[in-house]
Amino acid sequence: MKYVVCYKLVPNESSIGVGGDKSLDFGGCEWEIGQYDLRAVETAAKLTEASPENVLIALTVGDAVVENSKLKKSILARGPQELLAVKSEKLANADSLATAQVLAEAIKKIGDVDAVFFGEGSGDLYSQQVGNMTGALLGWNTVNAASRVEADGDGLLVERNLEDCTEVLKVSLPAAVSVTSDSCVPRLASMKEILKAGKKPSTIEPLEGYQADGDRKVSQLSLKVVDKTARKCQIVSDDEEGLAAAVAWLRKL
Repeated sequence: MKYVVCYKLVPNESSIGVGGDKSLDFGGCEWEIGQYDLRAVETAAKLTEASPENVLIALTVGDAVVENSKLKKSILARGPQELLAVKSEKLANADSLATAQVLAEAIKKIGDVDAVFFGEGSGDLYSQQVGNMTGALLGWNTVNAASRVEADGDGLLVERNLEDCTEVLKVSLPAAVSVTSDSCVPRLASMKEILKAGKKPSTIEPLEGYQADGDRKVSQLSLKVVDKTARKCQIVSDDEEGLAAAVAWLRKL
């Protein structure tokens, strides 16, 4: 089987600055693999490890950050045998559809892919749309909210935890699957795997080589920090009188 796992490089929350007008400043940000995407990587890696003939390719799109050697080693140390990244300044702020169009073209270019995996949403915008859109553009069977994925002959068994039941689906290939944040625990890459990752092939390709244009279809008008809301606080003593006052206060709510 040939699997592809898609991931997004996102800014570390603690490194995001805030301007005087409450706008977000990403200028000095540190970048990392999205935490939701790490679940997809782990799911795909376990499926790949079931047979020595299986292949796993990591796929991402973005601007110059996709060339960061530390981040390339970080993803390759978690199971993929090779990496493909599509680079363009346009892709730094691509919306869900633009991203999905580029990913779909890249998957077609890789060729003979049996399944592609996504996290349930990105670690920054969390739109929860890219996996479904990519599957639709490819014309593949598409499943989201997968809490467990197993190989089953020439298909996949996908388990979904719904509101009042657990659904198990037999999905024929090719397929696009988005996994939930509780689907698995991502592995921590060992130093040995990190060193090996430096020898794995990684390819950076310009967006100009693809039919997708990477243009946003949705315009972002603003992105600002939400005002802090002052919370009301009622303090009472722990004696009988104070507890009675607390009960009286709660009954008024």
